[in-house]
Amino acid sequence: MRKQFFQLFIFLVSVFPAAGQETHTLSLSLPEVMARARTNSVDAEVALNQLKSAYWSYRSYRAELLPEVALSATVPSYHKQYSPYMDDNGSYSFVRNNYLQMNGELSVAQNIWLTGGKISVNSSLDFYRQLGSSAFNRYMSIPVAITLNQPIFGVNNLKWNRKIEPVRYDEAKARFLSASEDVATTAIQYYFSLLMAKENYQIAVQNLENSERLYEVAKEKREMGRISQNDLLQMELNLLNARTDMTDCESNLKSNMFQLRSFLDYEEDVEIEPEIPLDVPEVEIAYADALEKALDNNQFAKQMIRRQLEADYEVAKAKGAQREINLFAQIGYTGTDHTFAGGYQNLKDNQVVEIGFEIPLVDWGRRKGKVKVAESNRRLVESQVRQETQNFRQNLFILVERYGNQLRQLQTARRADEIAQKRYATNVETFLIGKISTLDLNDSRVKKDEARREYVNELYSFWLYYYQIRSLTLWDYQRNTGIDSDFDAIVK
Repeated sequence: MRKQFFQLFIFLVSVFPAAGQETHTLSLSLPEVMARARTNSVDAEVALNQLKSAYWSYRSYRAELLPEVALSATVPSYHKQYSPYMDDNGSYSFVRNNYLQMNGELSVAQNIWLTGGKISVNSSLDFYRQLGSSAFNRYMSIPVAITLNQPIFGVNNLKWNRKIEPVRYDEAKARFLSASEDVATTAIQYYFSLLMAKENYQIAVQNLENSERLYEVAKEKREMGRISQNDLLQMELNLLNARTDMTDCESNLKSNMFQLRSFLDYEEDVEIEPEIPLDVPEVEIAYADALEKALDNNQFAKQMIRRQLEADYEVAKAKGAQREINLFAQIGYTGTDHTFAGGYQNLKDNQVVEIGFEIPLVDWGRRKGKVKVAESNRRLVESQVRQETQNFRQNLFILVERYGNQLRQLQTARRADEIAQKRYATNVETFLIGKISTLDLNDSRVKKDEARREYVNELYSFWLYYYQIRSLTLWDYQRNTGIDSDFDAIVK
């Protein structure tokens, strides 16, 4: 019921434009429609936003491999409060504190992708001022310190990211290109829906004109006794059916017009006039060549690689979590004094080395179980990849075969349409001089309409198969070059 109301709404909006709104006709070829769809349709905008999201995710990953310069500071930190204090005998008392504290640190850090650790160079300064009657200042400086944080035996996240993230971004770029071709495919579907509706409407108009003409001739022949009353009634019935068909075709034409116009983001005062694309790319496509290009360019191939790498990564993480050992080491110099300059004099060594570890003694097989789960998931991914690869090859093979057959079917349908049009025109003239019956005339009319519709359908199937192959292979067979874009310019 909702679907019927929606169709009625589209029809009413199409049939009754806004008051005072003038429409103008815009003739568009199929390439022009596809070009506009790639830039103005909502589907194209969604694909672009997905690409931008993947781009900035990739940029974030790349930034992790570059040095990071950071400045942190607390200016100031003021305290005036009571704090607990333990006396020599072990009892606690509260002492009054009144001081001002400031500190700052400048650091340059670099992730080490080869080992998964992190090294940094730091310089810091702490200032402490005791307030009150016995006020004094205190400075502590660390002019330079080199710090290393290094996990041992754990998973190297940076190393795995260097394997996965470039593949993920390549997959996103291929997905964008395929989505652009899919937008063109959707434009083809809407375009040919409108084109078929237009052809049906023109057929209906022509049939109505012929039916009116033939009915008038039939009435004259009946008055002269040259045809039977049954033939006259049949001609009148044909006329009524032709009027009904024209009304239905007109409604269908306007609703398909509304659909394509909305997809291309045109205003409601635009009436699109589709043109039959007579020139088709008559290129031969071999399955082996298409498969090679698809495995090199399509997002599917890159997705399979990424999924396999992610499954291996999960196994590595599960194994690395069985034992955790971390190394922390810092070497540098430090100084302290009541003055700022004195804090950088008479420096002393500042060295810290820590090794921490966590090794489970009894965990009832929890960590081992996680490793087994990760390994099972990896085997599952491998099986899924093999199955999906077989399906991908099979679907591509079927598509290439259909495309090859479609070119021949299109040529046959084009010739059949020409013959049917000529045969019907001849039969109309023959009927006027009374040499064929209404049954023969109706048969030729039906065959003429069917041949025209079949030609448009075969043309639609050809373009659909061709762009589906382009979407899978990301290859322009007319220009014999790969489909690519300036991604840096697109995402900025």
